[in-house]
Amino acid sequence: MAYKILVVKGDGIGPEVVGEALQVLKVIARLSAIDFEFKEGLIGGHALDQFGVPLPDDVLKNAQDSDAILLGAVGGPKWDNPAAEKRPEQALLGLRKALGLFANIRPVKAVKDLIGASPIKSDIINGVDLVVIRELTGGIYYGKPSERRTGAEGREGIDTCIYSEAEIKRVLKFAFELARERRKKLTSVDKANVLSTSRLWREIAVELSQQYKDVAVENQLVDSMAMHLIRRPRDFDVIVTENMFGDILTDEASVLAGSMGLLPSASLGEDVNSAGCRIGLYEPIHGSAPDIAGRDEANPLAAILSAAMLLEHSLGLRAEAEIITKAVEDVIHDGHRTRDLQGGGGTKMIGCKAMGRLVREKIESAES
Repeated sequence: MAYKILVVKGDGIGPEVVGEALQVLKVIARLSAIDFEFKEGLIGGHALDQFGVPLPDDVLKNAQDSDAILLGAVGGPKWDNPAAEKRPEQALLGLRKALGLFANIRPVKAVKDLIGASPIKSDIINGVDLVVIRELTGGIYYGKPSERRTGAEGREGIDTCIYSEAEIKRVLKFAFELARERRKKLTSVDKANVLSTSRLWREIAVELSQQYKDVAVENQLVDSMAMHLIRRPRDFDVIVTENMFGDILTDEASVLAGSMGLLPSASLGEDVNSAGCRIGLYEPIHGSAPDIAGRDEANPLAAILSAAMLLEHSLGLRAEAEIITKAVEDVIHDGHRTRDLQGGGGTKMIGCKAMGRLVREKIESAES
């Protein structure tokens, strides 16, 4: 049986980093005798330029027919017109909604060899190992109305934040189950002192905690959580929150690892694929970084680790995922660094292609 993987490289550095991740998957396929069927699609800004839409129908159909999707990044200054009716980011929102990808998993782990790359003191981040679960298909990013208009006092903008009980329960249950597999500690983040959606969120979190009495639960307001995440990150294990809060907190958490270039993510739905696992979309969290696109300076490790998450969560190939993760750790331990990891204790500055090649070589040497 061939596992069907849709590869959408996107904009900016997306083609570079996903290109290296794709080569890693091909090495795994060859060494482990796994059959991958890769299809490529165009979304985001380049799709807008070529087809006039950020998410072409054929790409969406291929995504729906795939076991998993590997994504780079979308967007860039070329398409940054706030008044534009069609924007690259709509491709991501469209994929998430169409595939029902409600749970975004973002692991954040401090790598011992890269402690120096973080601006946070080493005694604070040493030993950090947490996961943020971000609700991905509800909240203010999808609420209606969302529009610009003219009012009595001039221009106005309106966005609507709405959550249903079912949406909140679904992602909270997902987080509780993950906490059970880890250190049995869950932090639910909201803004219950101000927002009605957050008050509902907290109410449901408290109710569900009665079904998971083996999991220690705490509720945190998002503003205080932003502080605690930097002051005492080791205290957290699984963090769950709504869409916009999760978007912001995970970017903040990237400094704990030393760089956004190290952080992968998985977006999972409820539907099961041909491997008997959840269909998922896998992407680095760093964005398109158009300022360094095409210069061989991007860090491909987040994309490569996203490919490892793809193997584990959507294909059930945990051993192969661990091989990739170990190879990444070994390359970092050897002192190799891309530009974003300056200050991380390494002495061997290399580019995107060289970093990808070194990871592949580590995989091949481990299997020989």
